[in-house]
Amino acid sequence: MSEVKKFEIILEYIKDLSIETPSAEALRFVRENFTNYNMDIDISSSILQNKALEIITRLTLQDKTDNSEKAFFEIKYATIITLDKSIKDKQTVSKIVLCDLQKIIYPKLEKIFLDIIKNAGYPGLKFEKKVDFEKLYNDKFN
Repeated sequence: MSEVKKFEIILEYIKDLSIETPSAEALRFVRENFTNYNMDIDISSSILQNKALEIITRLTLQDKTDNSEKAFFEIKYATIITLDKSIKDKQTVSKIVLCDLQKIIYPKLEKIFLDIIKNAGYPGLKFEKKVDFEKLYNDKFN
């Protein structure tokens, strides 16, 4: 017996993008102190008129210390999905939005974000830690 396909991705796009480097001095300082930067992930969803879901995955990379020379990086990536009609309960929808979908789109989103940041003047940047959406979901809901 085959598993029901829980959702289908209809559309993916960059909804909003912000790269802020206020000066050449800030660029130099940030390059030298990039270890101070932390990435936050925020996921939100809304129901569209056609009963599809729009999921916004927002990645924000910023220095949360008191340094005066800072840069700011943020991308909001929209994914439009439809759910299988058999899915009714909120917990299943939550797992799809926060975990299953993210495991599919995140590698592409991370590459897009890194490429944009590198092209904005930060060529040596890498994200060392990989995001484990399954663990994040389980820690939050189990």
